[in-house]
Order: sequence, then C-alpha cells, then structure tokens
Amino acid sequence: MSENVRLPQVLGFYRLLLMRWQGEASLLGEPDEGPAVEPVQQPERFLVRKLGKDFLLPAFEIEWIQAWGNYVNLHVRGHDYPLRSTMAAIERRLDGKRFVRVHRSYIVNLDFVQTITPLESGDARAGLRTGGEVPVSRRYRDALKSLSLVS
Repeated sequence: MSENVRLPQVLGFYRLLLMRWQGEASLLGEPDEGPAVEPVQQPERFLVRKLGKDFLLPAFEIEWIQAWGNYVNLHVRGHDYPLRSTMAAIERRLDGKRFVRVHRSYIVNLDFVQTITPLESGDARAGLRTGGEVPVSRRYRDALKSLSLVS
C-alpha cells in the first residue's frame, strides 16, 4: 500500500525532472538597448529553451494554459512548455481579447474554442478545434460564452 501512495509523488517528480531537462519557457523582457518592440504587458512571443536551443513561440499559437504547481504549462501543437509563473500573473500579462480564464487551473485561447458542452454538474467542457478538451467551471462558464459571442 505504501508503494501506491508514493507512486503519484514519484511520477510527479519524474515529470518535473523531464520538463526541466527539456527546457523552460520564459517571457521576453525589454530589449537591452532602445525602446521595447512590443508592450511588455502583452507579449506577442515567449522565449522557449528546449534541449539547449532557444525558440520564439508566438502567443497566438498557444491553445491553452494549465496551472501545475509553481509553473504553468503552455500547450502548443500537442506539446507542453513549462513557464515559471502563477495563473494570476500570466493572466494579467496575456491579451484579454484572445485569452480567457475558464477554470481555476486553465486559460484558453478563444481562437481555438470550437464548442462549449454543458455538463450535468453545471460545469462545461470547451472543445478545441485541435481535438482537445479543456474543463470549464461554473464560475467561468458565462464569461467564456459572452466573450465567445463578442469575438
């Protein structure tokens, strides 16, 4: 029984170790010289380090964001990119016309939302055009619907 209790902890540690090995995303800061090219409050790109290489990840390609401990995972084209940030901090920095909080642990890009399916519990599921689903809590469901109609 003690092995079953430790298994989630071991798997969680392994996943964190794997993400750290693969790399970690970070927000682009202001340039060393000259004025900022984009508003720092709403970055258009994230700098992602993967396996020793740096890549620029456009914000519009982020399908959804999930909280995971002291990190958030940026989900892009079937891959997760960890970013050391809280949900509240990342939510403040993203474009509110494109990204909306749909759950305590999820933010979704409205450009990818295809369906909103209500559940008997009062919660919902957002079906994405990429085939994935993201949970939508009762607290955020009406906001998602109203923002989806405006877009």
